[in-house]
Amino acid sequence: MNFILAPSTLIKRYKRFLADVIIEDEQHVKTEITMHCANTGAMTGCAEPGDTVWYSTSNNLKRKYPNSWELTYTQAQHWICVNTIRANQLAEEAIAQGCIKEFSQHTQLRREVKYGDENSKIDFHLYDENNRETFIEVKSVTLLDAEQGYFPDAVTQRGQKHLRELMAMAAQGHRAVLLFAVLHSGINNVKPASHIDAKYAELLLEASQQGVEIMAYKATFSQENHQFKITLTTKVPVLL
Repeated sequence: MNFILAPSTLIKRYKRFLADVIIEDEQHVKTEITMHCANTGAMTGCAEPGDTVWYSTSNNLKRKYPNSWELTYTQAQHWICVNTIRANQLAEEAIAQGCIKEFSQHTQLRREVKYGDENSKIDFHLYDENNRETFIEVKSVTLLDAEQGYFPDAVTQRGQKHLRELMAMAAQGHRAVLLFAVLHSGINNVKPASHIDAKYAELLLEASQQGVEIMAYKATFSQENHQFKITLTTKVPVLL
């Protein structure tokens, strides 16, 4: 996935969806602006004042805040994709390009398909060459604590529901997969954050025992001036 982004310096993130930053023009004039933040999580460690925020700009004139926070470059020199919308886009691109070998035999991919008994939508619904169905739920991982990656970064009732739905699909004989998209350059493996959401950690272990495949792929970040490329290419361990 390719982006053209502009830099700014973070003042603060607030009201979940807003952030104040300082931008600087070619004449080194500094201006404070507000931008949109497409992340409902706690963003622990991803939004420290003074971090560099790289943002995109929409040409939609109806938007109140045309700029969107895409990446953080932390003061610890880590890259983080904080726009959670990108997790599914990166996963789909990786599947289409054969970067995730576990899905290399798929013949059809559908997005946001309704399924299950709890009124859910699966991120990706695949068919393989034998017409077997695969249900894939994607979760963005950005929480790094003491050199360990964790999910979730806040209690997630929705995430718990998704694990129950995946277990039900596995029980019906379908292939069910939870794919962690690791969007933090400092994270090299993923653990359930039992200290944040004990129920989610319990359900994740149960899901693994019930036949749900749990896997994680890490993003690679590359930059040339204001041009960025992010790809989901490297499989990393999930520590249950």
